[in-house]
Amino acid sequence: MSIILDATPSRRAVLAGLASFGALALAGCTTTGSTRTTVPAEPIRPTVPADVMAMYGARPEEEYPVPAADVSMLNPVYWRQEVDNVTGQPAGSVVVDTANYFLYFTMPNDRAMRYGVGLGRAGFEWSGKGHIAYKRKWPVWTPPSEMIERQPELEMYRHGQPPGLLNALGARALYIHQGNRDTLYRIHGTMDVVTIGQAVSSGCVRLLFQDVMDLHDRVPNGAPIVVL
Repeated sequence: MSIILDATPSRRAVLAGLASFGALALAGCTTTGSTRTTVPAEPIRPTVPADVMAMYGARPEEEYPVPAADVSMLNPVYWRQEVDNVTGQPAGSVVVDTANYFLYFTMPNDRAMRYGVGLGRAGFEWSGKGHIAYKRKWPVWTPPSEMIERQPELEMYRHGQPPGLLNALGARALYIHQGNRDTLYRIHGTMDVVTIGQAVSSGCVRLLFQDVMDLHDRVPNGAPIVVL
């Protein structure tokens, strides 16, 4: 139930841009005897270590070459890292901690790989237990009929959106089932760095392309998933 990614700015981004423009316009119109214009300070970005830059570097070998992700725009807590397994789940499990915007893949010796994620906005969240029925590289995305009803502009993808960088599922998708039933929720990729750590999608769990590719290679079909 993911929303389509396109090049159109989000409402939030537009509002933020308008707010910044308004602040600059007011500063430029104020006459105080000084010719200097007050410019809002740029947010302080973390210094990205070389090993982290390498993790999120470009992937030109992919079927659709993946650009590097600018993770300096991201809180370092959401950078991929190996941590203690704090989930209480056995090795080989996928655990989504929605309160903290983390996804864990649990490993032997009480360790886990932790990723930052974006989650479903209010009204579209999903939680529970299931399993990863199967995985796809560069998947086709087919929006559900009810999503097309809410967003008629998606009618053009009723029979599937071709794979590629702008496909709604991105570079990889992991499909969540409960028993024999497809929940219609996915773990999938996004190139929109600033959505990590935010509730923005239509219920799916989104990771940066480099992270979802790493997760895809670790998680076997049939792995259990717990979404808290």
